[in-house]
Amino acid sequence: MFHRCVFLHICRFSVKSAINENTIIRKLSSVSIVGNVLITGIGVGKAGVQNILARNYETLAVPGMIALIAAVLSIVGKEAMYWYTRYYAKIIDSAAFMADAWHHRSDAFSSIGSLVGIGGAMLGFPVLDSVASVVICLFILKVSCDILRDAVKKMLDTSCNADYEKKLDDCIRSQEEVIRVDLLQSRMFGNKVYIDLEIAVDGDKSLREAHRIAEQVHDRVEKNFPEIKHIMIHVNPAEAVTNLNSGS
Repeated sequence: MFHRCVFLHICRFSVKSAINENTIIRKLSSVSIVGNVLITGIGVGKAGVQNILARNYETLAVPGMIALIAAVLSIVGKEAMYWYTRYYAKIIDSAAFMADAWHHRSDAFSSIGSLVGIGGAMLGFPVLDSVASVVICLFILKVSCDILRDAVKKMLDTSCNADYEKKLDDCIRSQEEVIRVDLLQSRMFGNKVYIDLEIAVDGDKSLREAHRIAEQVHDRVEKNFPEIKHIMIHVNPAEAVTNLNSGS
């Protein structure tokens, strides 16, 4: 519960301070939650391995029906929390909420291990609990590493992939009066994208007309790519660019 209190406090702070999801505070919160999930997974796997190596299966207590029902209710409740949190994480595109959703699912997986262990013990196979714990540990570690890799990547201010930039380039080139795209640079920070763009327009157009074209490009890009937080557009006169290239 401690990590969740920290997570909610960070979210409240970011809202009060007008800090968007693309800031490092939210990303650090998602990394913190993933760290907690990793610790949970390692703890589950460690206990399972120790029980398997000890081979003292006969000393393990055999649970009753109440424990079996409690495990089922825990799985249902934690899985419901996972889908609930995941739903809103996708709506607001929040890596922090998605990490918290997977923390709920890791708890559900732990309960699945308990259910398997309880059922196995009741059927005379107490070792199933430990085997299930190791399998669940591996799954949790894999998911945690994927989320952690994504969070760290978004904190490092990396560029978008080639397919994304190609779609963006095609969208810009399709804009009327844009002769060509001279420069397109993208960078990701958090869940938002920032673009530096240079376009060439007819050099005989007035400054007012060139500005109008740039605004049209700006509005069209942000309409078709809502994840773009800001796009900086520089307009080059087409003839001047052509002469410069031919003279080099």
